[in-house]
Amino acid sequence: MNDVIFMPDGEQVKVKGDAQDCSDGCHTYRELYSHRCLLFIALMKSHPAMSWRSLRHDDGTAHDGWFICGMRAPKGDLIYHLPEAMWHLLNGIETREMAPKWDGHTATHTLERMENWIVDGVW
Repeated sequence: MNDVIFMPDGEQVKVKGDAQDCSDGCHTYRELYSHRCLLFIALMKSHPAMSWRSLRHDDGTAHDGWFICGMRAPKGDLIYHLPEAMWHLLNGIETREMAPKWDGHTATHTLERMENWIVDGVW
């Protein structure tokens, strides 16, 4: 199998095998993604009143094998798609029929919201 890695400038680099197994020398993409998922779940579990999960987006669509989850943080929503295999790790978190309407935030906005939340210390 051959996969493609997308570089920041848009260049596509073909790799032999599964791109998720590419490494920066310390971690593979697969490992880093697993870390990100579990860290977000830990954050949600530590703030359950702010957290939710759903199998469907606000328009009723879904991604097969994935669910959407998020937090209503002080600086704006934080939302990620996680593998359905991790659904059980969020038992006890509010389950919604559909996710709240997406506010249009990007990955950059998510990073800014999280950093501002940390700096402001509003927990």
